[in-house]
Amino acid sequence: MPPEATTPKAYAFLLIPGYSQLGFACALEALSLANLHPSGQVFYTWRLISETGDPVAAYNGVTTEVDVALPALGRHETLVVCAGHDADHNSTRPILNWIRREVRKGMDFGALSSGTYTLALAGLLSGKRVTTHWEYRDTLTEILPDVSIENSLYSVDGRIFTTAGGAASMDMMLHRIRDDYGTDLATWVADQMVYTDPRGPAHGQRLSRRTRPDLAHGKLGVALQIMENNLEDPLRPDEIADAVAISTRQLERLFAKHLGMSPKRHYLHLRLEKARGLLRQTTLSVTDICVVCGFQSLSHFSKSYRGTFGLSPGQEKRGTRDIWPDRR
Repeated sequence: MPPEATTPKAYAFLLIPGYSQLGFACALEALSLANLHPSGQVFYTWRLISETGDPVAAYNGVTTEVDVALPALGRHETLVVCAGHDADHNSTRPILNWIRREVRKGMDFGALSSGTYTLALAGLLSGKRVTTHWEYRDTLTEILPDVSIENSLYSVDGRIFTTAGGAASMDMMLHRIRDDYGTDLATWVADQMVYTDPRGPAHGQRLSRRTRPDLAHGKLGVALQIMENNLEDPLRPDEIADAVAISTRQLERLFAKHLGMSPKRHYLHLRLEKARGLLRQTTLSVTDICVVCGFQSLSHFSKSYRGTFGLSPGQEKRGTRDIWPDRR
């Protein structure tokens, strides 16, 4: 049973334009359902915040009314930064300054999805262990070398918590409810959500990897992991084959059977995907991106990129906003 009635724990959700409505809804719903427990106890309160106090549109266009514009928070409140698409552009200078000022009070604080970006922009993640949506992981890894970017559903490091967003927000909130009030209440909330198998932080983010046992296990799975771990300094196919204790010909047959391409071609695709993320999400130069993605020359990088995506790296970069623009 939940503990005897105490002062409700307070949350403050900062909604940044373009935020993930799914991630926000999953987090808030967990707290809301806790308050419906038959004990009648109010376990949580919350308020919704935006930069101006105006309603905020999620990336899908649905607008949410908020309670207040960047207020002074109490040390007892827990701040949750909710972001999604264009977190770089929408994490404005007033928002970053406000977050820095408020978290100095010593409160717990965290982020849903690319809200981790916002915390990074505010300079709050140095030396920390965090996670974010898998699409942003490579970029954060490159621009935050002193931060451990985990490939996990959620991560907790001291008073900082981060999550991959989406349904993972529900897992993280169930974890926090359990820590706050015990397993019984967390289980009751999960049952109300018809969520019969809450996941731990180490659970993988991408179902597409887990539903292909031929890719996740065995020699091919090891070879794929070796490639992903060595994008900046690519290994030759024979080196990969040696590492998984098979011949180069056997490696080529595995890739042809399960992926329909050669190891070399797949490796190139992984490096180009990483390059595209960095071009779209950072201010790293094309030359720097060429190097960190394992290309020996700009001409080879540009030719490969154009052949795969239909435009040059420079065109890709000019067609997207920088992640570190001057803040308004």
